[in-house]
Amino acid sequence: MAGRLPPLNALRAFEASARQLSFTRAAEELFVTQAAVSHQIKALEEYLGIKLFMRKNRALLLTEEGQSYYLDIKDIFNSLHEATEKLLARGAKGAITVSSQASFAIQWLVPKLTTFNALHPDIDVRIKAVDHAENSLTEDVDVAIYYGRGNWPNIHADKLHTEYLIPVCSPLLLQENTVSNKPPLLTLDDLQYHTLLHDTSRKGWKRWFKQIGVKGGNVNHGPIFSHSAMVVQAALHGQGVALAYSVLAKPDIDSGRLVCPFNDVLVSKNSYFVVCRENQKDIGKIEAFRAWLLDMVAAEQEQITDGQIG
Repeated sequence: MAGRLPPLNALRAFEASARQLSFTRAAEELFVTQAAVSHQIKALEEYLGIKLFMRKNRALLLTEEGQSYYLDIKDIFNSLHEATEKLLARGAKGAITVSSQASFAIQWLVPKLTTFNALHPDIDVRIKAVDHAENSLTEDVDVAIYYGRGNWPNIHADKLHTEYLIPVCSPLLLQENTVSNKPPLLTLDDLQYHTLLHDTSRKGWKRWFKQIGVKGGNVNHGPIFSHSAMVVQAALHGQGVALAYSVLAKPDIDSGRLVCPFNDVLVSKNSYFVVCRENQKDIGKIEAFRAWLLDMVAAEQEQITDGQIG
């Protein structure tokens, strides 16, 4: 049966004080007050029944027993430090499982993974597509992409994009179409002649028309798609005008496959967040993936502002 150990916080205070020969510097290292360190040393001395420190000419010195004890335990603390560093180094390698709604993964995340793989060749990324982003941080998932307000309990969340809803369509809709006899989409009034494509519901287009103060939009007609990637694909194939999430539409806007016929955008109430368990955010591979995502978004978000989409 293992014998009793002294209080571990007191041992940490003793090791730091003995190494620094200063309660003040030990307190700074441990992010506590000098009084707290003194209290821990006193508790340890009472536990052991041995005097560990003495003061001489305002200097802090180890007693003979204290010096012997320090030499014995310093290697133990060094071993603990090395074991922790070794564990964190292992955490910077291996596989990481990321869950995300399929639309975000297909339109934004997967095309950008080449840069992450180049930066971190020792980390294999596994993408798990889910129907609903929230509550997808299951036991087999390390990191998830949530879409919402950012108020999830016991979860560390970093905001990614400020999300905008933007009107997008194929460049073909800006040209004369002799087959459909629809006028080119050049002004807001021309929208009444074109099909509106809806993402999940018709609420987006209704809010958009209300915000810009235009009446007569045919918002009660047009197909509704259950996934955001579908509405983008429909717009790509010239089936109508979509009110798409800026993050998901941006790759096709940048390539010229989609255009923004109007600069009026609708700020979404929700945003994308990269989330993980609070006690795992500093694990090497998770920290690396989070940092990469945030860097990618920081560069991209500068281009997605009101009136400057694409």
